[in-house]
Amino acid sequence: MITDEITRLIEETASKEVFGVWFLIGAALVFFMQAGFAMVETGFTRAKNAGNIIMKNLMDFCIGTVVFVLLGFSLMMAEDYVLGFIGVPNLKIITDFGGFLKGGNAPSFVFNLVFCATAATIVSGAMAERTKFLTYCIYSGVISLFVYPVEAGWVWNPDGWLVKLGFHDFAGSAAIHSVGGITALIGAIMLGPRLGKYVKDAAGRVKKVNAIPGHSITLGALGCFILWFGWYGFNGAAAWDGNSLASIFVTTTIAPAVATCVTMVFTWVKNGKPDVSMCINASLAGLVGVTAGCDSFDALGASAVGLVSGFLVVLVVELLDIKLHIDDPVGAVGVHLANGVWGTIAVGLLSNPEAPAGLDGLFYTGSFRLLGIQTLGIVAILSWTAALMTLTFFILKKTTGLRVSEEEEVKGLDKTEHGLPSAYADFVPAVESLDYGYDGAVAVAGEVPEAEAVPVKKVPSYDGTSPKFTKVEIICKEPRFEALKNALVEIGITGMTVSHVLGCGAQKGQPEYYRGVRVEANLLPKIQVDVVVSKVPVRSVIETAKKVLYTGHIGDGKIFVYDVENVVKVRTGEEGYDALQDVE
Repeated sequence: MITDEITRLIEETASKEVFGVWFLIGAALVFFMQAGFAMVETGFTRAKNAGNIIMKNLMDFCIGTVVFVLLGFSLMMAEDYVLGFIGVPNLKIITDFGGFLKGGNAPSFVFNLVFCATAATIVSGAMAERTKFLTYCIYSGVISLFVYPVEAGWVWNPDGWLVKLGFHDFAGSAAIHSVGGITALIGAIMLGPRLGKYVKDAAGRVKKVNAIPGHSITLGALGCFILWFGWYGFNGAAAWDGNSLASIFVTTTIAPAVATCVTMVFTWVKNGKPDVSMCINASLAGLVGVTAGCDSFDALGASAVGLVSGFLVVLVVELLDIKLHIDDPVGAVGVHLANGVWGTIAVGLLSNPEAPAGLDGLFYTGSFRLLGIQTLGIVAILSWTAALMTLTFFILKKTTGLRVSEEEEVKGLDKTEHGLPSAYADFVPAVESLDYGYDGAVAVAGEVPEAEAVPVKKVPSYDGTSPKFTKVEIICKEPRFEALKNALVEIGITGMTVSHVLGCGAQKGQPEYYRGVRVEANLLPKIQVDVVVSKVPVRSVIETAKKVLYTGHIGDGKIFVYDVENVVKVRTGEEGYDALQDVE
């Protein structure tokens, strides 16, 4: 008997150690989600604001850490909890670090800190491209210092009033995502839309909604995959045994997959093509929706959550943008608020008593009790957050100001707020100030030095009596370029200049849809081929191009013909007819 008891104690101790390690690994995975949010928000906005987005996501965590140490953690998880509403600050992490560690508070501090940072960073995307950086830093401190810790304590502190009622939010659909989502909505409304987003008539009514596509769907997709990966820690870190962890991984996989499939089909049918950016949002929407009940849903319940999330994210994003004219560049409100609320309510509807949490959902037991508690909880959390964040943004608007000037917005926040020419410096056109040592270069002026690698003869200068030179400019579709190039070479064209250009003709472009909004794509990608001929007949060039490019459809291209006064070959100094000929 004594041996059995010792064995049991050893197993329990080992189990606790394993759980503690996994708990901290989960916290690290949630921290890594900051990178995912940064990538999604950066990809869905314009390149001129990429550095600003990255900076805001970085400072969300750093500012949040400082204020969470000073006050936030005590308000959320203090042992002295007043009336189930708020903790009494004790600053134990600073004044008695040894006691803080012995009390087992360190893992809880780290885990709740990364959750807090997640709630704060959700707002960045909805307020992107027009918010003052200083104001955003102040907001980030406020939500991490007071707003999130208080309501999260209701949900996760054992003495919290919602915990005692039986409210269930396993990993934060309500406490994190709904809080970030409602704050994003308030911020977007109080900021107003980006310049050029909505075109108004003389009476001030919106007559047209302009799509403003993000600059890198690749970054957005990368961020989505990072977030999905991190979500296994987000939802699974608090799992108490292997069975519950496996169940959580299953539901956390099913819901976003179903949501993404639903959105793909929905946007395909609705717009004629599947919307890539909306499908990325759908994956995140499914993850948000399943978060509250990831331990209480079965596979069917997780599928139902994903099914609703897939429709909900599209409908809310388009409602805000097209009908209500609230500018949310990344869809934060549709993803986090709408699906945070849905996921919280879904616990009361779809919880299976046989799942690890053992909760009685309405559809399985016929009991409305849990649904009522979940509804009360989400209303209380949203009311608390909305009241405090509305007050916060109002004060900031009257003091530091919420929004940058129109000139700063047009130039981009990278340059005006951070002094960055661009987050993509290699792509910035700039005059180089480097000395490459061309002081000794010989300028060719008729007579070419014998030391030149290519022997040349005396070159005649252009006297105006040479044969006529003609420039033929051909605009064509990109897929036809190779055929055109080969055909021109066959008739004797030895040089050409090729450019990627944008343009349109009589068809005025081809309309597409971005996040449900029609994109007036009146500039289409084309290839421009320029050749200058003298020996080769101009008519041969034109007829060859017509023959190769013709399909009979609108957009086959155009051919323009210009007179050219002179041609000069830089290497040899040849002018006129000779400058166009190949070296024999």
